[in-house]
Amino acid sequence: MIAHLKGKLVEKNPTYVIIECNGVGYFLNISLHTFSQLKDQENIQLFTHLQVKEDSHTLFGFVEKTEREVFRLLISVSGVGSSTARTMLSSLSPAQVRDAIANGDVPIIQGVKGIGAKTAQRVILDLKDKILKVQDMGEVSLQSNNTSKEEALSALEVLGFVRRQSEKVVDKVLSEDPSLSVENIIKLALKNL
Repeated sequence: MIAHLKGKLVEKNPTYVIIECNGVGYFLNISLHTFSQLKDQENIQLFTHLQVKEDSHTLFGFVEKTEREVFRLLISVSGVGSSTARTMLSSLSPAQVRDAIANGDVPIIQGVKGIGAKTAQRVILDLKDKILKVQDMGEVSLQSNNTSKEEALSALEVLGFVRRQSEKVVDKVLSEDPSLSVENIIKLALKNL
C-alpha cells in the first residue's frame, strides 16, 4: 500500500525513525541494520512495509529494497512475526541472513534472540529456494569454514573432548567470526570447553 516515504528526518533512534512528509509525521519501525545505514541528513527515503492487523497498522522502514524483501520473506514463515524478523535483521545483515538460509546454517539463525531450533529449521526449509531469488544481493558466499570446522572438531576429538560438546562451542566461535583459521578456532574453542 505504501511503497516508500521520502521526507524530512525528524527523529532517529536505533528502533524507529519519524519522517515528516508534507506535514504528516510517519513513525517507522527499523532494524539496527537500517539505523546504521542512515546518514544524518535532513531528507531521506525509506522503503516501507505496512503491516495491517485487527488492532493496528504498523509501518516498517528499510534503507535498501533487498532488506525489505528479506523481511517480507521472513514474516511469511509460520512462527516468525514482524518483531522476530526485525530482531533477525538487527542481529545479522540481510546478506548474512541470506547466506545462513542458503547454506542451511541452523546455529547462526538460532543465535538470534527469540529463535529456537525448530523455528530456525523452518526458516531454512521454507526460504531456501526463495531467498536466492531476491534481487541485487550479490552472490551467496558458500561456507568455506566447513573444512576448517571439521578439522577443528577432529583435533578437539583427538585431544579427548566429546564431539557433540565441541561442535556447539565451535559453532559459537564461528558465528562470531567465520573467517577464523583452524588454529584460532581450536584456541578459542579450548577457552570455552
